[in-house]
Amino acid sequence: MSRYSISTLLLLFVLLSQSYGLNNTFEQVQTADTAEIDREYTLEAVITGYTGIGGSIDGIRNPVLQAKKGETVRITIVNGETLTHDIVMEELGVKSEAIIEEGTETSITFVAKSNDTYYCSIPGHREAGMEGEFQIIEASTDEVVAEGVLPQKNGEPVNVDFEYATLDDWTAEGEAFEGQPTSDRSTEVYEEDMNINPSGQFYVSSGGTKKSTETGKLTSTSFEVTHPYAAFKVSGGALQETRVEIIDAETDEVIFQITGNDHQRLRPVVVDLQDQMGEQIFIKLIDNETGVSEIPYIGDNIWAHISFDDFRFYSNRPDFPDELNPEDIVILPPRDMIENAGLSGEEAAKEMELPEGFSVQLAASEPDVIRPIAFTIDDRGRLWVAEAHTYPEKAPEGEGEDRILIFEDTTGDGKLDKRTVFIEGLNLVSGIEIGHGGVWVGAAPEFLYIPIDESGNKPAGDPKVLLDGWGYEDTHETLNSFRWGPDGWLYGTHGVFTHSKVGKPGTHEDERLKLNAGVWRYHPTRHEFEVFAYGTSNPWGIDFNKYGHPFITACVIPHLYHVIQGGRYLRQAGEHFNDYIYDDIGHIADHVHWVGDNGPHAGNHRSGSAGGGHAHAGAMFYQGAEHWPEEYDNMLFMNNIHGYRTNADKIERKGSGYTATHAEDFLKTHDSWSQWLDFRYMPGGSVYAIDWYDKNQCHSPNPAVHDKSLGRIYNIRHELDEYVQVNLKEKSSLELVEYQLHHNEWYVRHAQRILQERGPDQQVHNALKEILNQNPDITRKLRALWSLHVTHGLTDQDYIDLLDHENEYMRSWAIQLLAEDENVPEKGIQKLENMAYNDNSALVRLYITSALQRMEPAKRWGILEGLYTHSEDAGDHNLPLMAWFAAEPLVEKNMDRALDLAMESELPTILPYTIKRVAAVGTDQAMEKLENVEKDLKDKPNTGQYDQARQELDLIFGQAR
Repeated sequence: MSRYSISTLLLLFVLLSQSYGLNNTFEQVQTADTAEIDREYTLEAVITGYTGIGGSIDGIRNPVLQAKKGETVRITIVNGETLTHDIVMEELGVKSEAIIEEGTETSITFVAKSNDTYYCSIPGHREAGMEGEFQIIEASTDEVVAEGVLPQKNGEPVNVDFEYATLDDWTAEGEAFEGQPTSDRSTEVYEEDMNINPSGQFYVSSGGTKKSTETGKLTSTSFEVTHPYAAFKVSGGALQETRVEIIDAETDEVIFQITGNDHQRLRPVVVDLQDQMGEQIFIKLIDNETGVSEIPYIGDNIWAHISFDDFRFYSNRPDFPDELNPEDIVILPPRDMIENAGLSGEEAAKEMELPEGFSVQLAASEPDVIRPIAFTIDDRGRLWVAEAHTYPEKAPEGEGEDRILIFEDTTGDGKLDKRTVFIEGLNLVSGIEIGHGGVWVGAAPEFLYIPIDESGNKPAGDPKVLLDGWGYEDTHETLNSFRWGPDGWLYGTHGVFTHSKVGKPGTHEDERLKLNAGVWRYHPTRHEFEVFAYGTSNPWGIDFNKYGHPFITACVIPHLYHVIQGGRYLRQAGEHFNDYIYDDIGHIADHVHWVGDNGPHAGNHRSGSAGGGHAHAGAMFYQGAEHWPEEYDNMLFMNNIHGYRTNADKIERKGSGYTATHAEDFLKTHDSWSQWLDFRYMPGGSVYAIDWYDKNQCHSPNPAVHDKSLGRIYNIRHELDEYVQVNLKEKSSLELVEYQLHHNEWYVRHAQRILQERGPDQQVHNALKEILNQNPDITRKLRALWSLHVTHGLTDQDYIDLLDHENEYMRSWAIQLLAEDENVPEKGIQKLENMAYNDNSALVRLYITSALQRMEPAKRWGILEGLYTHSEDAGDHNLPLMAWFAAEPLVEKNMDRALDLAMESELPTILPYTIKRVAAVGTDQAMEKLENVEKDLKDKPNTGQYDQARQELDLIFGQAR
């Protein structure tokens, strides 16, 4: 019988069943509530860094934290935004609980042993800037700084410390510096409880946090540089237009400049003036920022000011404990200059900027199209456009005003001269796609199918509710971005702040699938619904590259994700439905499209240099005309709403997945009302795009902030694009097979879907198998494979045979299609087990981890054992976590086997996660097994997963002993 009581085990279960992040060491747990704290630090956490709160670190980004060896230290973090954050000591392994909501806090407590690094363990956050140093010091951190010397002019001190309470020696422009200097006792510019930290009683400010809208300049008289170093104090905004400049009086060259760091505390800045000795300089304080926000959901910026005090010379470089270094400040640039707003459609098209060889024209605009929320293109090249008149509110039942329109270019000039109303009276429409004889419509809480009559212009019956339970708490995060996948399923995305419980009408609550962020899919003939992958934020765009791999674009958090079936991805907020995920897969981009350290929203309208801003809509791998420039091959286009442009990311293979690099933006609208939501290419190569066109750039539940009378559709053309009239429905099945070889993916996808609609055909199968077996191009082989799959032209044995194919893309797709029905035959399982050990492709191993999640847990063991042997996958972006997602359900079923496999795993997270999962079982038997693991670890090296495993056990036994 174990020595652990039931109450202790229940406590342990509760602790370990919480969200990931509780792998603090035994030392931390032991000291957290009982030890006397020698040093305490508080930091505000945002994704681009920790900022010190209080004391000498006040306002410092990623400050150096210090303590004497042996001191007990507590570091508390306060969440500065609604996003998941934690804090970890890298060497000690001490880790806090993860926090999500703005204003919440958590802490770590530990004994200082050696120099260390603190950071955030949430994927991608450390790389974004959440990292700082922890130092062991020998003595007190209080340092004595030599007293500086005031500059002189004509034998008198220059008024650069303002202690006479005047602006003598300075010239003011504008209103910002009227009534200056200000006293440290004054509350006219800063709140009473703010620590301003001037050197004496007086300092100057261009308005502080109370009068930050005022602008102006303050310029000092010139004076001679008599010492090699100078220092002064500065605070205010980390904005390019709120700065201090030191200027050469003879040449007007700016020698040195610095902004504030979005904090009120005046901090010292050191300037090296060795090269200016004997020359004349002057000081200029600049505030060109009003801080007034034109964005309804963002408040005014109170840091749109600059404060300054106490310029002095020094013979030697002074050292200040709280020195502000320019390189530590992430400066927001000046506001992007957007020339236009509220233009007509024709005027807006003329203002757009595209690469050489491209043009854009207005295809349709209000009143013919209003508030286009989604669109698709049918087999005749006609545009089907959903208008969202009810947004941002769902109308009362029966009072919906949304509708679907059909547009057609009958003359070939790119203008949509023919318009047909297909259906009216819909409610909160957000997604649309055409196929299988009807229109597939998202209108939360329902997923609808509307049959099309023989004319192709009218419904053949009432809308049919296929699924219900879709949430609409946040009406701009509902089901959206419908797109047919190469496997014949209809794919879509869903936002994080809307909570859905999806099922067929009448499905019991317990049998519904929960979804609040991620990718879903629906099979059009089997009428099956699945969640394909979980996570991200508010994805509003999905497309498939030439190898059939899905990618989604997202908002607020980093913008681009390669989506793997069964993956769990970085979330903007909230927890995964499975408590034992412990970590999630991050984004693939090596960049973001916003600047600054105040979160993505603050960078909007200042981020033109980085790509425009944080909100993305639409996703398109251009795979149309061959004559488009080669640089656009395998490039993903996405619309950047706050940047009024189309971003382009270059996608490259890396490990089991991809990485994305920012390419030159494809199109700029130069219009602040422009809000492109999606685009699709045509059979002739050109691209159509829908523009929501609204004065308000982001979601608001208040209908009054939106303009409900506008909407645009544009046609983007390369000079070699053609006008093509075609109706693929009229083509024979063998002609549709030939279209699988077409260079324009429009023909490929539409032809494949029509073949799927027509069903099995032996002639079709024979022709497709010839392409599969004989064509040298892997993309053509894949197209044939997908078409064979959707027309039921392959057996399980065919897929098993393809597992030996020489190409990794073919092997990987054979794995996904074999596992689609969640019934992999025994031969397939044996083959996958062999491949898990021996296949040299990380992509293939990734597909194996995905397929495992569709197999019965009891059949996964041998395959997992093979996957665990690949040390080359230890640092892969996807594989360690995807292997864990497949392994997690097995742990409770056979703890011994799970622990034995994990102990030998080459994937670094498997052992600590398995230990954590066993502990969560919470039984006497589970604890005994972990005691045995603890003994076995004594013979293991002090590296990698073994150290992580020891840390997990320290926590577990620290709670239970």
